[in-house]
Order: sequence, then structure tokens, then C-alpha cells
Amino acid sequence: MKNISNNQAVDKLIFALDAAGLEEAISWIDLLSGSVGMFKVGKELFTSVGPEIVDCIKQRNQRVFLDLKFHDIPNTVARAGEAAVKLGVDMFNVHASGGSKMIRETVEAVQAVAAKSGRVKPIVLAVTVLTSLNDNDLREIGFEKNTNDLVLHLATMAQKAGADGVVASPQDIAALRTHLGDEFILVTPGIRSAQETAKDDQKRTLSAFDAVKLGVDYVVVGRPIRNAADPLAACRNIVQEIASGMAAG
Repeated sequence: MKNISNNQAVDKLIFALDAAGLEEAISWIDLLSGSVGMFKVGKELFTSVGPEIVDCIKQRNQRVFLDLKFHDIPNTVARAGEAAVKLGVDMFNVHASGGSKMIRETVEAVQAVAAKSGRVKPIVLAVTVLTSLNDNDLREIGFEKNTNDLVLHLATMAQKAGADGVVASPQDIAALRTHLGDEFILVTPGIRSAQETAKDDQKRTLSAFDAVKLGVDYVVVGRPIRNAADPLAACRNIVQEIASGMAAG
């Protein structure tokens, strides 16, 4: 078994900061700073509060994953990527289904702005298939590939287009690692504690222990921490699961 420090395990945990407003968000940031490796800012919070929430997180020396899933024409997404660099986020994502040209132009724009401004380039991720979707949902939308095949197809395209990694279901980790190598960053939402499986709209989930053992780089956890009677205790439990998964992997 490997020796894993608590900090190594904490760094892999991203908390989904799905608060309704600034005051609630700040209370979570203050509570969990140091207990999670990064805070994920999604559409609800960013639309409600705006870029101020990123500043609040960075002022506390915490890392930010801007989860807005940009999906538009290449020029528009590239400009959004440039804005994300200037905000100082550590990670952001685009939808892989926007195509290789969109991904490539965004990565190139981000690299150029980061170099010009002297900032560290954020990790650029491509979202493959949302964890709320399964094969039946994909057929309804009009995709011919099943979930696993579509994830691998989109991830391979994103890697060739220059993305640093992808967001994918924990159930896709093994195949992605096999086909795309160890350096490609894998971020997985839909993570549930092994001790308690939440019943919600996530359809393709896995425990933190299993996801990390399979080789994921970051796990995103929201409701299992946020809805817990003792969020800090829930957070510590998931960090322990991550450490155990790292040791076993």
C-alpha cells in the first residue's frame, strides 16, 4: 500500500458550491476552506452573483473550477476562455460536443492570454456526456452511439484538439485511462460516499474510493457534503475514501 498524505487526498476533492446567493456561498467557503482542494462555481451561483464569487474564493487562497460548460461558435467560446483566464480561475470547461475547432481555438486563446498576462494557464476540460444521461436519454436526443462509446469518442477528439482533460462519469474512468493515458486529466462528478448513496438525478455514479482507485484525478462532490447533518465530518469521510483509493490504486 502507498503512503498517502491527507493533503494529497484533499487536493483531489472539488466541492460543488451550488449556493443560491453570495452570503450562503461565503459561509460554505469559510467552512470548507482547507478541507477541500477546489470550489466549483456553476451556472446557478455565477448567474446569481457574477464574477465576485471567484474573487471571494481567490481572496481566501482557494482554487476555483469555473463550471459553465461553454458551448457556442469557436470565436465566442475562445473569448469566454480568455475572460476565464483574466478572472484567475484554475480550471474551466467547455462542451466537447462543440467540436474540435471550438476546443482548439479556445485552448490556443487561453495559452496566449495566460502567457501575455503572466498568469498560470488554467486547466481546460471538455465535458463528454453528462452524468444525468444514460443510453435511453442519448437515443431520445438522437445519438446513435451508446453512452460509453460516445464518451470515449468525444474524449479522444478533445485530447487531439488540445484539451487538458475531460469531465466524465466515474464509470468511464477505466476505459478513458486505457485509451488516453495517465497524463490526461480526468474529473468526475456524480461521486457518492461509499457509506451512503444519495437518490437524485445522477444516473452513472460511483464511490470516491472506487473512482480514485480507477485513476481519476479529481472528484466533484456536492449534495453528499452539503446535505449532511455534519458537512465537515462528511467531507473528512470522503477525503479518507480518496486516500484509501489512492493507496489501493
